[in-house]
Amino acid sequence: MRYELMFPQDIRSAIDANTPVALALGVLEYHGEHLATGVDTLVIVRALEIVEKELPMVILPPFYYGASSFAVEPPERKGSVHTGPQILYPFAQNLFDNLLRIGFRNIHVFVHHQSENFTAGMPTDLSFKLAAKQATFSFLEKERGEGWWGNRESADYYEQHNQGSDPFNWIRIHPFLSPEIQAQHPIDHAGRLETALMLSLCPEGADMQRFKIGTWYTESAPEATKEYGDKVKELALDHLRKILRSHE
Repeated sequence: MRYELMFPQDIRSAIDANTPVALALGVLEYHGEHLATGVDTLVIVRALEIVEKELPMVILPPFYYGASSFAVEPPERKGSVHTGPQILYPFAQNLFDNLLRIGFRNIHVFVHHQSENFTAGMPTDLSFKLAAKQATFSFLEKERGEGWWGNRESADYYEQHNQGSDPFNWIRIHPFLSPEIQAQHPIDHAGRLETALMLSLCPEGADMQRFKIGTWYTESAPEATKEYGDKVKELALDHLRKILRSHE
């Protein structure tokens, strides 16, 4: 279900069924001459479209305007769009405030951009991680009042946490490629891995005829094949399925 096409009754049904809600979070960034700017978001969007055919889920409109930074290339005539964390954080908190008030309690955000060290985090995912916690704290305080955690009703908080059912699991931020996948297939930038993923998931966004030699980070791109992309894609799809089935 695409959120923008859902009727109010569809939304109520999804809430009552605790249907997972998924957001593709990414950037617009220069990925060499042979790949489109939306790589980091498009691979997630296309993967969710596949999983949507198998599992009940709500897909939010993707967010492309994360913190790309200009570390790879300056934006002039290259196309990168950078939105700083000072803007991303309040936007994300406002978004999560809305989703919680609507009634969703099974929200998942997927990130590929700069996710090679996801535990430490980078500006885009850290902005959304902090916003998720702050939105949850704010919601709980409004709903349950100050001191909600210290009340006797919260005595099983740690047991709920261990079971994955506590309120701070209502919104979760995940890497598109799990650490296990990354150990087998290390993330690159517009190199073999990302080029192969695009050849598999979004072939109209990859054109090796446009490839140009000259940047170290794209040197492995000519080694990319659709077959390799398909292999990594299947691992990523299994990762998404496991997450989105976690509350079944």
